[in-house]
This record gives sequence, structure tokens and C-alpha cells, in this order.
Amino acid sequence: MGTRTRRTLTGTLAALATMAALTAVMVSIRSHLSIATAALVLVVPVVIGVVVGGFVAGVLSVVAGFLVYDFFFIPPYATLSVGALQNWVALGVYAVVMLPVSQVVARLDSARAEARRREREMQELFSLSHLLVEDQQLDELLSTVVTTVAGVFEADQVALLLPGPDGLEVAAWAGEPLSEAQIRRVLPEPPEPASLEPGPSERGGLLVVALVAANRPVGLLALTGDGLSRHDREPLMLFANHIALAVERVQLRDRALRARLADEVARLARTLVSAVAHDLRTPLARIKASSSTLADAAFDVDPAKSRKLARLIDSQVDRLADLVRNLLDMSRIQAGVLEPRRSVVEVRELVAAAVRDIAADRHDHPIRVVLADDLPPVDVDRPLVGRVLENLIANALRYSPKLEPITISAVLEPPRHVVVSVSDRGPGVPPHQRDEIFELFARRDSDAGAGLGLAIARTFVEAHGERIWVEEAPGGGAMFCFTLPLAASIEEEPRHVESARH
Repeated sequence: MGTRTRRTLTGTLAALATMAALTAVMVSIRSHLSIATAALVLVVPVVIGVVVGGFVAGVLSVVAGFLVYDFFFIPPYATLSVGALQNWVALGVYAVVMLPVSQVVARLDSARAEARRREREMQELFSLSHLLVEDQQLDELLSTVVTTVAGVFEADQVALLLPGPDGLEVAAWAGEPLSEAQIRRVLPEPPEPASLEPGPSERGGLLVVALVAANRPVGLLALTGDGLSRHDREPLMLFANHIALAVERVQLRDRALRARLADEVARLARTLVSAVAHDLRTPLARIKASSSTLADAAFDVDPAKSRKLARLIDSQVDRLADLVRNLLDMSRIQAGVLEPRRSVVEVRELVAAAVRDIAADRHDHPIRVVLADDLPPVDVDRPLVGRVLENLIANALRYSPKLEPITISAVLEPPRHVVVSVSDRGPGVPPHQRDEIFELFARRDSDAGAGLGLAIARTFVEAHGERIWVEEAPGGGAMFCFTLPLAASIEEEPRHVESARH
């Protein structure tokens, strides 16, 4: 049973039920009612039938009202005999008046329904226009578009086709997906191009609308459904224009974003090559000069100078190894495989190992270690935190004047942390640079490094759920601080002796 038939039946039944109730009441007081009064009261069921079921239900209600009026309220009662001429006039007037009333009420109801539909279309169109200024992903936009079109135009199927690698492809749909046969009806056989005519076109039961923005083809919109025939095509064209603009805007934004990302990747690559080339050139030049001197038989190098050259080669090789290690760490970070493997360790052991393993140039800078006596053990990845300390100490050595001390300290920060700090006597870090100094490839003025050490230190600290920052050191210089979690504050979990580095 169709929707229209169900509505007609519902309206007719509502009119008959109302008519029966009113008739029962009026029959009980019939002696006090005039014939005209009964006719006026029987207008009510007809109006109800028209409003609920439409004009057909109204006509059926008029027929039923005519019979009820004659049977119960025209003498002689309980018969269909009319009798006097004035009774014929009353019945005729009822029929002649009620049919136009039914038509007028039906038209008013239809007009109200049309107004509500238009209002809904405008609301949906207004909502859709907001998509032009909202930043959202293309998939989300397309899903919203097809769902909105299906709801507004009562479509059984809605498909949005956009250009793909192999031509137009279904990018989003609402209802049942289009079958292969339907898609073949929508898309012309190659090499014939798809139609971009401004109005909708019928193609084998499908309504196809070209999406065009500023005379540029964007895609196609295909719809099926019985409700499409009851809608004007102008609202559909308005929707199509807004859809085309919204889709093109998101596509252009995505292309611009990809272009910016490509430019940023290229910039980072250039920065990395430049920084690494600088870091490689200096130690390689020293290694080359020292090794050439040792290898050249024309030079008579005494044993003391040979040892000095060998130490220089050894320190420069360590410098190259540190650079390679930093680059490998950055590749692990960018690949998303950094996962700390915690174990309980003493802070004193971490600091001692970092001081022992730091670059050989430290003899120009005394390293002072000031640790509180009551430091409890911490729960960390030993190698990762060791690398944090090494990078911070190396950074302090780079900026401190010769013979100025580097200070490493650690204090308890109740209730759950130990704060470790590395201080130098260098120029310090201006307040406006204290956040960006930890960014990848960020370097301070006159810095010759690659700008990796502090970025790696921050990443390793944050991988433990902790924080790192820089502030002014007492007496001048920079003091880099970071927190470590106490072993007692960590919930029991499996401990890994091996580091995430392996």
C-alpha cells in the first residue's frame, strides 16, 4: 500500500469516526436542532477528512455526510426518502457547499505542506552553505552532502561522483549504493565526456545533476526515488551549486595543504643537509689533517705529537658518532617506534655514566656534580635518560667559556619527582626563545650544531610523561631542567632490563 493510499484511508476513517460521534450526540437532541444546524455540524468531519487524508478523503467524507444527513436529520427519519422540496434544497446545498469546501481545505493543507517543505529545503540549504566556510575533511563533507540531499528530496538513492585516477568514481552515497547498471547509465561510454548541462537530466530512472563551480566541472550527483517528481528542480539546482562550491573549496584546501607539507619537507631536508654538512665538515677536516700528518713519511712526528694527533682523531670520531646517533634517534622518533622500557635506577648512576661518556673536550670545563643525599631511585629507561643528560651536558660545554664549570644537580620534588638540572655560564637563552629552543633544527645565535640535541632530549623526556624546560642559571647562563618519576610513584608493571634502544 502506497503512502498516498494510506493517507487517504486514514483520513476517511478519521472523518467517519468523527461523524459517528457527532451524529450520536445530535440524534439525542434532534428535536431541538434545525436542519441547517445539523448540516453545519457535519462540516467538521469533512474538514478533518481533508486535513488528514487529502481531497479524496474529503470527497468520501462528503458522500458519507450526505447519506448521514439524509438518513438521520431529513424527515422522514431512518430512511433515505427526502420528502418535501425544502429538504431537497437542504441536501443539495450541503453537497454543493461541501465539495468546494473540501477542495479549498485540501489546497490550503497542500499549501501548508509545500511551505513546510520549502522551509525545510531553505534550512538545509542554509546549513549546507555553512560547509563553504567550515574546515572539515572531504570524506566528512561528502557524507553530510549525500545524507542532506537524500533527506530533503526524499530520495531512495543518492550518489556523488568525483574525478578519480580512472575517471569519475562514486565518492559517497546515501541509501543503497548504485548498481553497476545504474553507474553505466550515469556515466557515458568513453571517449564521450560526461554532460555538464546546467539542468538535471533523466537517465534510465536516475536524475543526474552536473556539479559545476565557476564553469569548472567538479562531479556528478545522481538520485533515484518517487519523491523526486513532487519537487521543483530549482531547489535541486541550488543544492548542486552549493555542493560544487563546497567540494571544490575542500579539494583546493587539501591541495594547498599538501603543497605546504611538501614545501615544509623540502625545507627541513635542506636544513638537515646544511646542518649535517657543517657538522661533518669540521671533524672530517681535522681527522683528515691529523691522519695525513701521521701517514706522511716526510714528517718526522715525535711520539708526544703523535699521541696528541691520535687523541684529536679519536675525539672527532666520537663527535661524528654522536651526530650519527642523533640522526638515528630522530629517525626512530619520526617513525613512531620510541617506547621507553623502564627499570629502577639510581640518579647518581645516571649522572656518573653520562659524565663518563661525554665528549673528550670536557677537560676545558670542570664538571661539578651536586646531588642531594636523600634521592630515591627513579623508574626510567636508563639509555634514553642517559642520552638526555649527554645532550644537555654537550650543549652546556658548547656555550660555556673555557675553564668555566658545568654544574649537574638533582633534588627531590615531592611527592613524585626528581628534578635534574644542567647549568652553564654561557650567554643564556632569551625568554622569547625558551620554548622554540627545543624545536627540531632550532639553534641559538652563532650555533654551529645541527639543532638535534635539545629536540631529542625533549622527546625522550616527554616519552616518559615528564617535562623539560630552560631558565636562567644562578649567576648567569642557562639552566636546563627536567623531571624524572620516582620508582615508588609508578604503579607496578613489568620491568624491562633491555632498553628500547636495542
